[in-house]
Amino acid sequence: MIALLQRVNWARIRIDDLTHASIEKGLLVFVGVEANDTQAKAEKLLAKLLAYRVFADAEDRMNLNIKEIGGDLLLVSQFTLAADTNKGLRPGFSSAMPPAAAESVYDHLIAAATQQHDSVQSGKFAADMQIELENDGPVTFILRN
Repeated sequence: MIALLQRVNWARIRIDDLTHASIEKGLLVFVGVEANDTQAKAEKLLAKLLAYRVFADAEDRMNLNIKEIGGDLLLVSQFTLAADTNKGLRPGFSSAMPPAAAESVYDHLIAAATQQHDSVQSGKFAADMQIELENDGPVTFILRN
């Protein structure tokens, strides 16, 4: 699994010009599900996301995680993260998990996140979404699992 996480002051997802999800201070996480990913890998990624220290402490150091600041979590499926971009000028998607299986892994990630964190929102799998955000920092990391 690949996660592109961004520390945000706020983020919002619109689908068909309607707000589908929105968060305040926290993490916006784009998730790419690869061919060999499993529910266990999703749970391992979630544990890392919830513990990853990207928020400032009193000394302005990145020492706090999303739980410690009471931040919001917004999970968004993004199959393009699993693209193979090593060859040519067009991405290939053979390394991405097929949609039906990927949706199952993504749904499991959301369910587990909802059980383990107080404030979780999510995008809609395979939907055409417009995402607005204010990146805080900017702070952006890629996590691979």
